[in-house]
Amino acid sequence: MTRVEKSVLVLYPAVSMWQLVEDIPRYAEFLPWCSHAQIHEREGQHTKATIFINFHGLKQQFTTQNTSIKGESVLMELVEGPFKHLRGEFVFKTLREDACKIEFILEWTFSSALLERVVGPVFQHIANTMVDAFVARADELNQRGVDGY
Repeated sequence: MTRVEKSVLVLYPAVSMWQLVEDIPRYAEFLPWCSHAQIHEREGQHTKATIFINFHGLKQQFTTQNTSIKGESVLMELVEGPFKHLRGEFVFKTLREDACKIEFILEWTFSSALLERVVGPVFQHIANTMVDAFVARADELNQRGVDGY
């Protein structure tokens, strides 16, 4: 199993960073490897969504069931995709009104050795740059004067 852990301190409210993670349909606007993202169902704290990856010609997709606690966390668990196991979590810890700590953990095992060799390096890159992409999106929204950033 491969595991990536990232932690970063940002000068944005926890709820604002949580909202970015929850805004799945907009992922293609700021995640360079995401060609499309679709919500299948959303009810209360639960969201089922598919992320479509298109990175240097390599195309894959995976569906997760997400459990979210507003302003605190988003837990993602595999429903369907090229994995035997996929689990991820964003945790947002309020440090003060305008700052938070983001902790991100993503672990996965591909369903075959071939997929691991072909898709593994791409997914490793995605996992390693995920938090940075969300922080860059918050910076962009802040510069545009969007409320909450």
